[in-house]
Amino acid sequence: MISEIITIKHKNGRPKKVVKKEIIRSIRFSKTEYFIVKQHASRSGLKITVYIRQMALQGKIISRLSEEERQIVRQLIGMANNLNQLTKMGHQEGFITAVLMFENYKNLMGELLEKLKGND
Repeated sequence: MISEIITIKHKNGRPKKVVKKEIIRSIRFSKTEYFIVKQHASRSGLKITVYIRQMALQGKIISRLSEEERQIVRQLIGMANNLNQLTKMGHQEGFITAVLMFENYKNLMGELLEKLKGND
């Protein structure tokens, strides 16, 4: 009896993109122009090519969080972790001490959220 081996050929590599960017245009910058564009792109949190493409198509960039806003978000994340620890402590040791510490964190979080809201 002869056994037949069926081989399925898999396509290797990355899948084809739906929208292909096939037209290439080059652009030249002086060193100072390139530095300025690079700074604008990093401030908006984008790669240089994405920044240039969006500026060419839309004319404006909606930037991501500023450095100050990132610091506020980090502090809020830290406080959220502390609140989780307070909840655990409240279950283990009693809720009276946890409630006092919770009020302190609630006031701090309120201040940070007001700062974040004021930056908009």
